[in-house]
Amino acid sequence: MKFAIFGKSFPESFNEAVYRLFEKLNRYSAQIYVYGPFFEFIKNNLFILPKIEGTFETREELESEEVDIMFSIGGDGTFLECVSFLERTAIPVVGINSGRLGFLAYISRDELDLALEMIIKRKYTIEQRTMIAVETENDAFGEFNCGLNEIIVQKKDTSSMISVDVYINDDYMTTYWADGLIVSTPTGSTAYSLSAGGPIVVPEAENFVITPIAPHNLTVRPIVLPDNVTIRLTIHGRSDEFLAALDARNVFLKNGSDLIVRKADFKLNMIRLSHINYFSTLRNKLMWGMDKRNY
Repeated sequence: MKFAIFGKSFPESFNEAVYRLFEKLNRYSAQIYVYGPFFEFIKNNLFILPKIEGTFETREELESEEVDIMFSIGGDGTFLECVSFLERTAIPVVGINSGRLGFLAYISRDELDLALEMIIKRKYTIEQRTMIAVETENDAFGEFNCGLNEIIVQKKDTSSMISVDVYINDDYMTTYWADGLIVSTPTGSTAYSLSAGGPIVVPEAENFVITPIAPHNLTVRPIVLPDNVTIRLTIHGRSDEFLAALDARNVFLKNGSDLIVRKADFKLNMIRLSHINYFSTLRNKLMWGMDKRNY
C-alpha cells in the first residue's frame, strides 16, 4: 500500500508515537510519501531519517503517486489544512491526534498500534463528508475555495456588531445583527457552531446549519437548511472590512461584500475504523453519560 503523511509539527511527548508509525509502516513494506516541510521537521526534531519513497508539496505531486491513504498528524486544524491536498482525489484520510480534543483527528496515541493494524488489513469503512464552497468577489480564497467545517463571517476587531442579510435561493430570509455568523456542514456542526449554541448534525445528514455568534436579538436561533440550497450573505458594518474564515484560512473583505455559499461538487472521503462510530466519538470527546459524582 501507498501512504501519504501530512503534518506541521507535534510536541516532544508525541515523538515515540511517530517512531512507532514509521516502524509499523516500514515493517509492512509500505511505500511512504511525506509532506516536505513536515519531513524536515521530523529530521530536525526526531533526529531520524525515516525510510520513505519521497516527499510532496502539492496536490498534483500527491496524485501522481497514486496514494491509497493519507494520514494527518496533529489536531483538527492540521486535518483541515490537509483537506486542501485531497480536492477531487478520492484519497481517503484519517487523523492521528497529537494534541487534546479531536473530532476529525480522532485516533489517539494509545490507539495508534491497533488503528494501523486495522488500516493495513483494510478493516475500515469510508465516510463521505459534505464540503462547502464559497464564492467571493475577486476569488478571495484562491483556487481552493472549499472547506470541510464552515464559513464564518465576523467583525474583525472590538468594533460594533455587523449585520448580515441572508438570502436562500435569492429569497430574503432575515438579517442577523451579531458579532458574526457561521454556516456549517454536518461535520462542522461539532466545531465553532456547537460552541455558539448550534445543534449537532450527524455526518450523513444533507444539511447546512446557520448559527449566529452573539446575536443582538435573543429570539434569533440557529436554523437547519437542506444542503441543496444556495445561501447568499451580504455583510454591513461600521468598519471598512470584516473577517471571513473558511476553515483554517482567513481573509478580509470589504464592507458590503456578498458571499455565495453552496455545497461543493465533491466530497471528502474519511476513514472510519470498524470499532469506532460517530456516536462513540461524541461520547468520548463530549464526555456524554459520564457521572461526575464518581470524580
